[in-house]
Amino acid sequence: MAFPEESLSQGEEVRLHLHPHWIVVFWPAVMAVITLGGTIAAAVLVGINVWFYIIAAVALVLFIWLSLTPYIVWRSTHYVFTNKQVLLRTGVLRREERGIPLNKVNNVRTTQGLLDRILRCGTLIVESAGEVHGQSELTRIPNVIRVSNTLKELVAEDLDRHQLDEEELRAALKEHREAGGTL
Repeated sequence: MAFPEESLSQGEEVRLHLHPHWIVVFWPAVMAVITLGGTIAAAVLVGINVWFYIIAAVALVLFIWLSLTPYIVWRSTHYVFTNKQVLLRTGVLRREERGIPLNKVNNVRTTQGLLDRILRCGTLIVESAGEVHGQSELTRIPNVIRVSNTLKELVAEDLDRHQLDEEELRAALKEHREAGGTL
């Protein structure tokens, strides 16, 4: 479930490609061990008979519901930071992809609780112009402070790329005057 390159425009470079922090799949992994252990214990205690097959079927359903599904959702959630935008991609059966152009980013904030600080993750809040709700929350971002700093650097680079320096401004004004334009 890699991030497809066709989601990027020409000349767009991926700077960071993240999934939510691994802690998101910690409890699903614990549940996988419990369902496997329970199935093995059932085989030992009741033997291989009809009751074992019923227990194994229930364990399989629990494994899919409590372990496999959260893992697939985790792997199919992408936070991609490029030199042009922030892409958020979620969904397994019904996929949603949203891009926030860097020139629309107004503010970048992070929040971390005590457990988040211990695990070095947190929530990244990207406030942008033109969004319906004005902000997007990216939860359980690994190394959220580093990601926040990288995003701020990308926004600054994008701003520099779209601004004229004094020499370029003078050349543009000279060209405009030579073409007969007035100010």
